Amino acid sequence: MGDIPEWSELTVSELKKELKSRGLPVSGNKNELVERLSGPGVLEAEIAGDSDGHNSSGMFEKILYYNSPTNVRNRIRRIKELPVPVLAVTAILIIGGTSGALVYGDDIIEWVQGEPDYTLIDFDQNQVRGYAQTLVDLGHPDWEGRMSGTVEEQNAAESVKNNFTSSGIPTTMDDFEVPMFVIGSEPSLSICIPGDIGNLIGGPTPCSSADVNRDITEFTHREEFVIQGYSGSASIGHVEDMDIIDLGNGSTDSDWSSAASKVAMIWLEEGTEGNTALLQRAIENDVYSMIIINARQNCDDLVSNDCVPYFKSVDRSQFEFIPDSFGFIMVSKSVGETITEMVINGDGRLGMMTDVDNQGMATIHVPCGVIQGESDSVIVLGAHHDTVYNGPGAVDDTSGVATLQEIARQFAILESQIGQPSHTLYFCTWGGEEEGLWGSKEWVDKYRTMLGENLRLYVNLDMNHVDAERNSGLTMFGNSEGDVEALRGIHGIFSNAYPELASKYKVEIRDIESSDMPYNSDHAPFVYEIDNVPGDGMDYGDAIVCYGSGSYEYHTFLDGMDRFNEESLVVSGVILGSLVRYLSYGEA
Repeated sequence: MGDIPEWSELTVSELKKELKSRGLPVSGNKNELVERLSGPGVLEAEIAGDSDGHNSSGMFEKILYYNSPTNVRNRIRRIKELPVPVLAVTAILIIGGTSGALVYGDDIIEWVQGEPDYTLIDFDQNQVRGYAQTLVDLGHPDWEGRMSGTVEEQNAAESVKNNFTSSGIPTTMDDFEVPMFVIGSEPSLSICIPGDIGNLIGGPTPCSSADVNRDITEFTHREEFVIQGYSGSASIGHVEDMDIIDLGNGSTDSDWSSAASKVAMIWLEEGTEGNTALLQRAIENDVYSMIIINARQNCDDLVSNDCVPYFKSVDRSQFEFIPDSFGFIMVSKSVGETITEMVINGDGRLGMMTDVDNQGMATIHVPCGVIQGESDSVIVLGAHHDTVYNGPGAVDDTSGVATLQEIARQFAILESQIGQPSHTLYFCTWGGEEEGLWGSKEWVDKYRTMLGENLRLYVNLDMNHVDAERNSGLTMFGNSEGDVEALRGIHGIFSNAYPELASKYKVEIRDIESSDMPYNSDHAPFVYEIDNVPGDGMDYGDAIVCYGSGSYEYHTFLDGMDRFNEESLVVSGVILGSLVRYLSYGEA
């Protein structure tokens, strides 16, 4: 056999690298990784059957079974359950004399047994709607959101934790202090048309309180304008007569320098870049404040002949600093047109106030329900319970959190009926997603060692919801070919069990390269940030992600329970939950 390396002297990352080069699993703690690399003798088994068709394993096989790594033992257990005529073929295929031979064990078993007999979990859509309504009811009394770091977000986390406990699932609650913008008083936006007396030479200052005939148009917060993430605090009074500079779509070709110490107005059109790029240009050119006009998203879909403003943040990591005295808002298309007509091309004067602390710190929360498995191998399911500040977030992502709670409840029932799963299951909901994936990032960082050694799979549910009227189905994708194939098999079983739902809500299932996984939701830290040893290459985590068909109400005040479609959540809930069931209980 040659000299066997002293595997125990290697780091976990080095052990995983060696295992991956051999095509072997990389889950488990360090002792299990060492055992997997140093156990070539386990392949020298002889599996046969007696004349009556029964397996006569003998003493040698018992030694093989009890001295082999856990994953090998499980495969051998499954092989022993096969019909005897097949066992001889299987034995020939697995006896190879090197520890890498058993990498094909699962493929052999699937070839012998055919398509796995997947079992679907139960799923109560009425229970899901109840979970969702509870969360929505916990929103801000005026703004309706559950923004991270607020009492509303904390109450949402506590509600999720309590529901886990009510289902009989042990729970944890992690709190993290993270950088966060903090909204103070309600923002305002208005236009003042000076009165006749205000235009007299030597008369009162136009639009001052003495200008009694002035005409002020007040715009409605949340419906006609919203602040953007990392707006600072700015106060523009009507009497200042602040200049507004129209920079079109805000590209690099726009004359940003002309907006220095003024208000830049950007039209969100085809080709307009995101908030991060726009804010960077504004800071570089000493722009005082910025107004984005929504002229592209949700136009005519929510309000006839208009486009509703929505909340977006910026990538905080791209800035060395963000000014404290910078106002940053988005307005509807109609408000943008009004500003153009009355202020830029007329005598109107802008009034704007934002009260946001960009240097704040906030506490975010991560509750988890934990079902202990037979092994340390871990499957994590996650969804984010925070929302944007300005809307109830019934779809984004109350739908995902409600789905996750129902899946957890079903697994608590399963555990009581058929015992422990083979994997330890974590059902976690994240705070801080809307402001930069803070909850999942901090949780991954805290449990990096455990996840690095034991993570089998992460499943993300973010807007796994289909609008009943604008139905374009769901997309499920992952970076683990075997798990994606299992999803396809489970979808086939689901289609037979729920033909009407399968016909109504189409599902697209895709497998993609690990390096192509999008960095746009809470799966990202699990894929990219667990094994980040400098100079040691990237060891991507396995993840399955589910997105619904989106929502025109996304990040607006209209994302309420009137748009909530619990029927559609049966599709993602049953399929993803059944994948976890299959991985945890096999075909039991």
